[in-house]
Amino acid sequence: MTRFAFDHVHLRSPDPDATGAWFVDHFEAKHLRRQEGPASLRVVVDLGGLHLFIDRVPESTPSVPPAPFQGIEHLALAVTGIDAIVEELRGKGVRIVMEPNNPNPTTRIAFVEGPENVRVELLERST
Repeated sequence: MTRFAFDHVHLRSPDPDATGAWFVDHFEAKHLRRQEGPASLRVVVDLGGLHLFIDRVPESTPSVPPAPFQGIEHLALAVTGIDAIVEELRGKGVRIVMEPNNPNPTTRIAFVEGPENVRVELLERST
């Protein structure tokens, strides 16, 4: 039995509702819950089985520096039909950071930028 299992990724945003809605609107995430306290707000979405906890921070909180940097750099989503997905996202106004390309013969990737400079890799593997 494995002692460790992945539970969630924690994001920070001045507007957790908008950030959560972005993942729902662009990546078919499911809104799970909104928890509000006297001085806190957390939105939780399920992104393909991965829970994103999105907590409110002040607008003045520093954002992620431009890549590359040390630490976790991006989320990666396995997709089918990467080129059509990139065009769909482009049509919705999503910033394409890296156009679809083949880093090797069996893999096609692209990168987009989400709220708070969160980078999302789209990854299509062939067999």
